Amino acid sequence: MKTRSTSFLVALLAIFSVTELCAQVRLPQLVSDGMVLQRDAPLKIWGWAAPSEKISMTFNGKTYKTTASSDGKWHIMMKALEAGGPYTMNISGSNRIQLRDILIGDVWFCSGQSNMALPMERVKEKFAGEVANVNYPQIRNFFIPTISDVSKVHEDLPPGKWTPALPEHILSFGAVSYFFAKDLYNKYKVPIGIINSSVGGTPIQAWTSEAGLKKIPQYASRVEQLKDSDFVNKQVQQTTLRNQAVAAQFKSDDQGLKSEIPWYDASYVPKDWHAFWLPGYWEDQGIRGLKGVVWFRKEIKLPETVNGKAGKLMMGAMVDADETYVNGKQVGNVTYKYPPRRYEIPAGLLKPGKNVIVIRLTNTTDKGGFVPDKSYDLLVDGKVIDLRGDWQYKVGQVFTLAKNIPAEPNFSAQNEPTGLYKPMVAPVIPYEIKGVLWYQGETNSHKPEEYESLLKALIADWRDKWNNPALPFIYAQLPNFMEVDYAPAESKWAVLREGQRKTLTVTGTAMAVGIDAGEWNDIHPLDKQTIGKRMALAAQKIAYGDTKVVAYGPIFESAKVNGNTIRIRFSSTGGGLIAKGDKELKHFAIAGADKMFVWGKAVIEGNEVVVSSEAIDKPLYVRYAWADNPDFANLYNKEGLPASPFKTDE
Repeated sequence: MKTRSTSFLVALLAIFSVTELCAQVRLPQLVSDGMVLQRDAPLKIWGWAAPSEKISMTFNGKTYKTTASSDGKWHIMMKALEAGGPYTMNISGSNRIQLRDILIGDVWFCSGQSNMALPMERVKEKFAGEVANVNYPQIRNFFIPTISDVSKVHEDLPPGKWTPALPEHILSFGAVSYFFAKDLYNKYKVPIGIINSSVGGTPIQAWTSEAGLKKIPQYASRVEQLKDSDFVNKQVQQTTLRNQAVAAQFKSDDQGLKSEIPWYDASYVPKDWHAFWLPGYWEDQGIRGLKGVVWFRKEIKLPETVNGKAGKLMMGAMVDADETYVNGKQVGNVTYKYPPRRYEIPAGLLKPGKNVIVIRLTNTTDKGGFVPDKSYDLLVDGKVIDLRGDWQYKVGQVFTLAKNIPAEPNFSAQNEPTGLYKPMVAPVIPYEIKGVLWYQGETNSHKPEEYESLLKALIADWRDKWNNPALPFIYAQLPNFMEVDYAPAESKWAVLREGQRKTLTVTGTAMAVGIDAGEWNDIHPLDKQTIGKRMALAAQKIAYGDTKVVAYGPIFESAKVNGNTIRIRFSSTGGGLIAKGDKELKHFAIAGADKMFVWGKAVIEGNEVVVSSEAIDKPLYVRYAWADNPDFANLYNKEGLPASPFKTDE
């Protein structure tokens, strides 16, 4: 005799069996409600079903039929369609699927590392009006969740959905891609689809297929090595053990938490604390080489008008992880160094008179402390209270770092060749696109001399995969970053930018120069609007065929030695060359055969710049904006677009 639970289990299994049998048709993640399909190009709709299952699809008044292959795959091809919508798509086999709110327009595949992934949420204060008032329901975003895999090419993406550019969704849009899409939509009035496939801190080779890397020996050999599952498993195991050993060094033994009254508590009375000027790094203020936990404390007085009101802490950026308290209550924390600290203070926590802000800051890498030239403010009652200046600090814990932990292996699939191509690019290939936006390079800057060949390989690879030799490919050149050099110097970031500039020899490519849109102290600059707009200008030129638009700033074309001067010729001069913001051109360096560069005198003559120096009798080489952060470089065209950095020496 069956028990009640056994009967229930049998019935449940029967339901699952029927469901599995009847609901065979399945679509890829991209083919879903709210999608944007590429206009003016043959379109492929694909999916999976039972072997030999018959599939029917109706769309825009037409019916299409096909039969799944023996492995359950099927696809339907549609002829090119004009921009429009919204449309509904019905697909049926043993089950029925209806997709709603489909638009026909232009689809852009946006990829790279963190500066492409960086969402509008991170720039919401800078572009507050944009976030509050956005109303572009025909701009749609599909953000691909991070997944990495070196073992196999994936057929589909992780779960995701198309979302419109409206206030309730805008914070999740990539900032560069949103500003890019907005400009194109406003100009052409056609729906714009963004597929954002980007992962912070990843190298270009991870986004390239095996075939794309076959001519780059060091990465082709690594791909072969990764085909050995035993090798990969061993790397993963050794990395896990290494990470556990590293983590063990940082086990919490913080005196500030162990104290009878924790140091963040409102009743705690500080003793033996030291002076600290915020912002700044503790290594520059009396703490030598410390990896550990340091507490910071500041007392402020607030007026009667703040009583009971909510507030907001703008605590810049910290290195590395913080927990931040106001009057003994934690108001926020961030676990790594890059994100801005923007913490909401609930109503009722702030009070008239004395208030105490306490920060517990843990550092394991680089110099610990507070990044300069950021906002450190308390916002309350319509007022901005500057928190820079005198604070107090006390060390809570010193980490004792082991000497025998090996640097390698530190295996991560997302940093390995093909590790992101296989799960985050390959499944998108059947989806027709207008072009590619690429913003990446920071992670490859330690070997910048490789970047030109890697970027050219990626472009050729993706064009081959999408079966479109002319696929428009637009990329952002690395912006200005790090400290400013006031004398000519070598620079890995400049070498990588040069590789990006030289990639312009590939037809159908364009580069958005951003050496005036970065921040010296932040690898994630907030001005994503400038980059997005410059990429949109480039798209108008190479993807939309607008021959009248000036899409780029001056690009180095040739150099000719003429006595004790060197004459530099440029393309893309637009309405003419100018020295922006100054009567004199800056950041031109000149050298003779010894390549000992000095600042030169640079003068605009038509579409050329003539460079010379009294210190160089026989000049041979010129460099422009050749620095990590070429802060005072000022060669532009009259349309306001900056010249790309370049060098004439090899």
